Amino acid sequence: MTVYFIGAGPGDPELLTLKGARLISECPVCLYAGSLVPEAVVANAPKDAIVMDTAPMHLDETHAEIVKAHANGQDVARVHSGDPSLYGAIAEQIRRLKADGIDYKIIPGVPAYTAAAAALGQELTVPEVAQSIVLTRMSMKSTGMPAGETLDNFGRTGTTLAIHLGIRALREIERQLIPHYGADCPVAVIYRVGWPDELILRGTLSDIRAKVRDAKITRTALILLGPALADDNGFPDSALYDATKPHVLRPKAKT
Repeated sequence: MTVYFIGAGPGDPELLTLKGARLISECPVCLYAGSLVPEAVVANAPKDAIVMDTAPMHLDETHAEIVKAHANGQDVARVHSGDPSLYGAIAEQIRRLKADGIDYKIIPGVPAYTAAAAALGQELTVPEVAQSIVLTRMSMKSTGMPAGETLDNFGRTGTTLAIHLGIRALREIERQLIPHYGADCPVAVIYRVGWPDELILRGTLSDIRAKVRDAKITRTALILLGPALADDNGFPDSALYDATKPHVLRPKAKT
C-alpha cells in the first residue's frame, strides 16, 4: 500500500501530469483538497473508489482515512493543488506516515507561479534584469514566517517575487517594497489561475491595490512583481542562442 501525494496543478485539469492522472484512475481511495482542486481533476477516479473532499477535514481526520486504507491494503491518491513541495502541507502528513510505517511517494505538479507566468505570456527571468525568483508568502493569520524571511529582505534583491497568500496584505506589500522597487514597479495579480473564472489584473505597486479592491478579489490569488514583468525592459538577448558565442553543443561561433 502506498500514499501518492499528487500535484494537481493550479486548476486546469489538462495541466495534471500523465502520471498523476494514471494514479488517480488506479487508486481505490482518493483524498483531494476541494477548496483548491476542481472535481474535474479527480473525475477519472475508479467508479467504485472512495473519493473525499478534505477541505472541511482536519489533519487527524485525513490521516485516519489513510490508516483505514492502509489496513485494507488500498493505495491512496492524496491530491493537492499546484506542486506538493510548495505550501503543500505534506510535511506534517509525511511525519505521521513515517511514524505508522506507511509508504508514500510524491508526484510533482505544475506550480501556480509557472501557470501564472504562462497566463501572462511572459518569462520571469530576463537577461540582465532578473535571474532569480523568490517564492514567498505573507503570514497574516497563517503560520508565521521564520526570522529573516521578510519582504524587506527579499525586496533588497530587486528580482522577481511570487507572493502567495498576500492578496489581503497589499498595503503592507506596498509599504515594504516601494522603497526597493519604486512605485512604478509592474505587478500582476492572477486570481484562480487555470480555473474557468481566472482573472488577471496588471498594474504597479502604487495602483494594484485599488484594482484588486474594485475587482473584489479577497483570496486564491498569486501576486507577481518585479522589473521582469515590464512590457519592454530593453534587455539584451541571452547568450544561449547567440550565434557568436559557442558552447559544448554548438562549438563553432558563427558570424
